Amino acid sequence: MTIVKSAVDTSSGEYADAAKAMVDKIAEVDEAHATALAGGGPSKVERHRKRGKLTARERIELLVDEDSPFLELCPLAAWGSDFQVGASVVTGIGVVEGVECMIVANDPTVRGGTSNPWTLRKSLRANEIAEKNRLPVISLVESGGADLPTQKEVFIPGGALFRDLTRLSAQGIPTIALVFGNSTAGGAYIPGMSDHTVMVKERSKVFLGGPPLVKMATGEDADDESLGGADMHATTSGLADHFAVDEPDALRLGRSIVKRLNWRKKGPAPRAEVREPRHSPEELLGVVPADLKVPFNPREVIARVVDDSDFDEFKPRYGSSLVTGWAELHGYPVGILANARGVLFSEESQKATQFIQLANRAETPLLFLHNTTGYMVGAEYEQGGIIKHGAMMINAVSNSKVPHISLLMGSSYGAGHYGMCGRAYDPRFLFSWPSAKSAVMGPAQLAGVISIVGRAAAEAKGQPFDEAGDAAMREAVENQIEAESLPMFLSGRLYDDGVIDPRDTRTVLGMCLSAIHNAPIEGAENFGVFRM
Repeated sequence: MTIVKSAVDTSSGEYADAAKAMVDKIAEVDEAHATALAGGGPSKVERHRKRGKLTARERIELLVDEDSPFLELCPLAAWGSDFQVGASVVTGIGVVEGVECMIVANDPTVRGGTSNPWTLRKSLRANEIAEKNRLPVISLVESGGADLPTQKEVFIPGGALFRDLTRLSAQGIPTIALVFGNSTAGGAYIPGMSDHTVMVKERSKVFLGGPPLVKMATGEDADDESLGGADMHATTSGLADHFAVDEPDALRLGRSIVKRLNWRKKGPAPRAEVREPRHSPEELLGVVPADLKVPFNPREVIARVVDDSDFDEFKPRYGSSLVTGWAELHGYPVGILANARGVLFSEESQKATQFIQLANRAETPLLFLHNTTGYMVGAEYEQGGIIKHGAMMINAVSNSKVPHISLLMGSSYGAGHYGMCGRAYDPRFLFSWPSAKSAVMGPAQLAGVISIVGRAAAEAKGQPFDEAGDAAMREAVENQIEAESLPMFLSGRLYDDGVIDPRDTRTVLGMCLSAIHNAPIEGAENFGVFRM
């Protein structure tokens, strides 16, 4: 039997402590999400509605199929920065007329929907996901263009937004722009470079230069409508393909466009009949200990995520600090790599390398479940070849062509983060639990290394070592690294695609796998040279 048997005791004190710690962390994340949902705040939202306009999320709700889920991506972008949480744009995957689409909606209640550096990074990430997973892109446009005080960080790299639209179109991935308000200056190229464009009567304003700029540049007196109104673009310039009488009509037209795309997925379909896990996802609250130094069994997570809790383990008695095996999730086959006891040794690295090769041969997507402190150090392990074996694993991850999804559950430190397909290794999606931490190493270890180096430097110079100063430095460094390794800090910098409630893991991963299968699933034919 390959059904995972659970050993979780929900009545134990350890489980209760872990669950309470997780619930507290979820509450912190929910508070940050609420800040993003609030947009520019009550006064700005009220002013927007008084103009007869819908908010970004209200537009999305009317666009997607009724009662269908919307997987919001990077909702905490800009957290901890000087900019509004959410980065004045809403991005995510929603189903429109049965088609999974990437939706990008400017939030005009935040500084008029202008694009700051975090807006740009978030929008580029959405385009990247759309391209790799072959998702049609629907832009809900209402933006004042670049945030002028930060133009030096937005203008030059921002050209990639328009480049991406043309590349998506060239690959046969449809792009649709629904223009609800301003789309001016460089922003005019979003409707200009989209395959399909809808404009709203007396609302849409699409021009390279508004009346003040035209007056300054040419001396011409012109009004908004003659320069870039919806009626002009629908009758004279031809930029508007569809003319909507109001916002709901524009969203109706957007749905109609998607309906006529004749869109088909190119990946294999999931199994028709899907069995839910045999163990409750509610129990995921208490699986990860409050103290990440305490190991936990990732099979308990797998048992609450995969179909029927059915997991066919690969090499279970070899390299036991890494659990590998095959399962299905919402009917889609997956190969899973999950850290069991934190440290990666040579055996785990070799096991992972073989497993990744097999997944590519079988054209099966991979799911990486992170809880690692990195690769093992020490004379014994260096002499045993930990560098070349770790490099072998990273080589395999780097050159694997099947889709990867990463989930940070606990620690994700050092090169272990790389070997488990961290952000730099281009997973199709990467999410974190509120319990996750990621950095070059643990706070205490990092502070200790700096202390040892400082002590050695003082001895080499024949100077007395400042013990009090060292203690203060260690405390400051530990506090800094602890703060910078937390999931909301990392999510704010778009190092993940969102911090999710553990109980939603199966749903989120299922939506990701469904989106992934819009594109063909193909394995690698070649890998780099493996040092043996």
